[in-house]
Amino acid sequence: MAAPRPEAQANPAQWPRPRPIQHSGPEAQASPAQLPPRTRVRDGPTLLTMADVVIDGGALTVEDVVAVARGEARVRLGDEVAARMDASRSVVLKAISGDAPVYGVNTGFGALADTPVGERDLTTLQGAILRSHAAAVGEPLADEAVRALLLLRARTLAAGYSGVRADLPERLLLLLARNLLPVIPGKGSVGASGDLAQLAHLALPLIGEGRLRVAGSDPWGRPAAEVLAEHGLAPLSLAPKEGLSLVNGTEPMQALLAFSVWDAAMLVQAADVACALSVEALLGTDRPYDERVQVIRPHPGQLVCAANLRGLLAGSPLLASHRHSRHAVQDAYCLRCAPQVHGAVRDVLAYARSVISIELGSVVDNPVIVPDGEVMTTGNFHGEPLAFAADMLAMALAELASISERRVDRMLDPAFSRGLPPFLAVDAGTNSGYMLAQYTAASLVSENKVLAHPASVDTIPTSGKQEDHVSMGWTSVRKLRDVIANVRSVLAVEICCAAQGIDLRADVALPSVPLREVHGLVRSSVPRMDVDREVAAQITAVDELLPEICATAERLCPSFA
Repeated sequence: MAAPRPEAQANPAQWPRPRPIQHSGPEAQASPAQLPPRTRVRDGPTLLTMADVVIDGGALTVEDVVAVARGEARVRLGDEVAARMDASRSVVLKAISGDAPVYGVNTGFGALADTPVGERDLTTLQGAILRSHAAAVGEPLADEAVRALLLLRARTLAAGYSGVRADLPERLLLLLARNLLPVIPGKGSVGASGDLAQLAHLALPLIGEGRLRVAGSDPWGRPAAEVLAEHGLAPLSLAPKEGLSLVNGTEPMQALLAFSVWDAAMLVQAADVACALSVEALLGTDRPYDERVQVIRPHPGQLVCAANLRGLLAGSPLLASHRHSRHAVQDAYCLRCAPQVHGAVRDVLAYARSVISIELGSVVDNPVIVPDGEVMTTGNFHGEPLAFAADMLAMALAELASISERRVDRMLDPAFSRGLPPFLAVDAGTNSGYMLAQYTAASLVSENKVLAHPASVDTIPTSGKQEDHVSMGWTSVRKLRDVIANVRSVLAVEICCAAQGIDLRADVALPSVPLREVHGLVRSSVPRMDVDREVAAQITAVDELLPEICATAERLCPSFA
């Protein structure tokens, strides 16, 4: 999410790395910049290079959001959008000329909802709401997060329920195409009425105010008027209701939750691979993963994880070497109960994905013009569904790191490692091996315990108590980004240690074919450590390999999921 912490996320390796996209014309895309942790989406499954995403008012997918955020897809407005938006716009124009108070059209906002605004002041009001609501603080959001916000806000407006002109989504998408990114400070939202402050900073450059940056440049950018002039763009003049429609919504929460669901899909796979490597290194048994015992408690994620572990360990000479040994009767919970723990994380992830999938097709403005022409006030901007999903996912992923650290500890402790040297050091005493790697894992696991406290159980009144219950969903999604980064590092520590443990079992037998390949991939970047050397570089290298490790497991185990 002392000095302010960075708001973006460092880049690992494949599936694939965000890469420069080369094409001609004014919409040429720059490659995503190297960014600090939190709002940057991590690498994941391969996306089609430069696919087209059409904004037609319908739902987007997590994959659409990630592709656009990483510069791997072009975006265009659908052909029917302007006509759909004109229909609701005509309702707003009619309301302006009438005497009845219509919230957000001819009244003030929030606690000032009962204050009438004369027709001559309505245009002034639009710019005023952007300026007054642009009150966020902290480090700017990462390029990828801002690209996602431009996409998502354009989608909401294009749905045709907001009563605004097509000029607004067109301009948002033009900024996206030219990689001109509003500077959006990362803190200052309570998650209802959506993320007002962040969206105000997103919208200010449309009227030539606030700050803009070219993707990859100084994160604090320059005055938007200067940047727009350099690119031959004139500021827009906002019409009645357009200021309010630009700031109401959950799109910032949507963006970070979509990134998190994407990242977590890779982490649950990496955790299964890490566990299988640890089973090999610890001379564990695969008996608890047998389908006959798994199907009698058929939670979906548990069944997937157990099948993954069976596939990864199948045919292992190292497991076969001690299959009938007395020591392998029953393993510790961190090995034996991996399907139950990893699987439960998968089930929470499935829930979070269902929530964000609904939200990416929702209209989160207020008020809205429904198809029969009535202007209706709503609460669809409240972020509670997203806050719950983010908090639950943070708690679940924290457990993924917790059980991983316990496997690390067993590999390092000669009292429990079944013959491995202390701290996996070949010459323990002279060398400390991976002693401090476990410190790092323990530190991150403990930090996650703090970050996993749900923000959504908190609320604080705002706007003169008109907005008297808020979701705190922006805090939920921001800290979820930190949890994901920590989990990734802990899994990298486990894989480092398990690879060393497998090396130290070489005189017994080899691991399974899939795990042999994974081990070889790790060793291509991180050589065996017979004499102490810097451990941080090893952890970083494995962190960057995690997507490729998962892809290797998937290639060699057709059922791997």
